[in-house]
Parts: sequence; C-alpha cells; structure tokens
Amino acid sequence: MPLDYGLIGVESAPHERSWTSSDTLLYALGVGAGTDELAFTTENSTGIRQRVLPTFAVLAAQAPTGRRLGDFDPAMLVHAEQAFELHRELPPAGRVRTTSTVTGIYDKGSGALVVIEARAADAESGEPLITSRSSVFIRGEGGFGGDRGPRDEWAEPGRPPDHTVTYETRHDQALLYRLSGDRNPLHSDPVFAARAGFPRPILHGLCTYGITGRALLHAVAGSDPARFAAMSGRFSKPVFPGETLTVSIWVDGLTASFRTAKQDGTVVIDRGRAAFRPA
Repeated sequence: MPLDYGLIGVESAPHERSWTSSDTLLYALGVGAGTDELAFTTENSTGIRQRVLPTFAVLAAQAPTGRRLGDFDPAMLVHAEQAFELHRELPPAGRVRTTSTVTGIYDKGSGALVVIEARAADAESGEPLITSRSSVFIRGEGGFGGDRGPRDEWAEPGRPPDHTVTYETRHDQALLYRLSGDRNPLHSDPVFAARAGFPRPILHGLCTYGITGRALLHAVAGSDPARFAAMSGRFSKPVFPGETLTVSIWVDGLTASFRTAKQDGTVVIDRGRAAFRPA
C-alpha cells in the first residue's frame, strides 16, 4: 500500500500525556544543561524555582495520528523539520490532551514530505498550551505527481551573527537523551547504526534541537522561558555524540534567525527561526 493520502485533514482522537518534575529535569540533562542551569536541572536549590526548557514542548505534544501513514520501509523515514509555538510557559509537571492532523503530503521527487500538526491543551482547563509541527521525509515515496509544497525563503542575514554559542556534547549524550522516550537503537546500538550506514550511533535530532534551544534561550531571552514563544528548524546532517556544536544567531527585534553547525562548518540545523516575548 502506498502512503495513505486519505489521512490529510483528518483530526485524530484526543490523546492524553502527562509528565512529572523528574521528566523535565531528565530532559534538561539530556540536552546538555548542567550545574550552571540549576533552574532547569534541580527542583530544590535555595532561592531557585524549577522551570522547564521550552523545547520540552516537542515531547509534551507528541501524539499518534490514529492511522498508519502507509506501507513503507521505516528505515526510509527521517525527521526533516520541527517547529513549535508555546502559548504560555510550560509547568514542571503537567497533563495535556493532544490531537494531531496530517496537514500535507508533498511530492519531493526522491521522496515524500509528510507534515503533521499537533495541538496540545491543558487537560484540566482546556487552555491551549502547545502547537507543534513536524515533517518527516520518506525516501522512495515521491514521484506521485503531487504538490511539491510551499517554498521556504529563509536566507542568512548579510552580517556577522549577533551571538555565537558553542556547546560540547558528551560522548554518552545519546544514552542520556534516550531516557526521555526515544529508544530507537540507531542512537545506542553500534550494530544497528552500522546497518543504517553510520560508523557509530548518531545523536537524536531532537537532542541537537534541544541544545540549540538552550543557546537561543540564554542568548536572546535572558534565560527566561516565559519569553520564548516559538522555534523552527530543518535537520540537514547527523551529529555524533561528542561533537562540538556552534549556534549562530541573528537577532531582529523579537525574532531571530539561527543555524547550528559542527566545528568543521557542517550545518546540522538550517533555516532556523525563533520568536520571543518582550522582557
């Protein structure tokens, strides 16, 4: 069976998800936060209240679409893009009710791009909390004569970055991040990684995304997650645990463009955009 185009526009049944203080602390450690970010890595430090890294929103809003995308080799699927909007600051512990919708299946020739939107509301009050949009690219499923999808006109600003933030990833970073829910052996099993064509396990794309979100939070939002409104980016190359990442940030008022690259200049998150609220 090819991809199920009948999924487009069909909203899933509501899916409930909850998280605890321990979950958000573990996530922060998984994306590299440490002793200089105690508001995100501890819950009982003197004079510091626990807060949540904004990129945890992507995990909190995850929900099944309710139907299979189609019959294809899962090894052909890669995470292509990720975006989210925060309608208010995330609590250290919470519960949401989420619906998801396939909003488009686009023909990219060598493959198909599937775009999924999830909307998460507070399970008690019904107040909107997160809107998340993710895209997956499925190799070999293109060429069906469909719409190629909207073009992204992102361009690097013609000036040096306003901020550059560099973080070293740990050699065991993927082993820590996987405890937040993504147990894909591509990120932990050397044999599985070799079957996928990699010399060793790669870092989760959403871990790189979370590391990038930390850089944006501290450089542009004054480390205040209440000011962090939105973030989007396209995954362009894999990262291996232990590599060093540099986030280049161009600020324009309450918005920013960004790009994340390795030490050798290889771009791993491209076409980045973020939005912030006033201080």
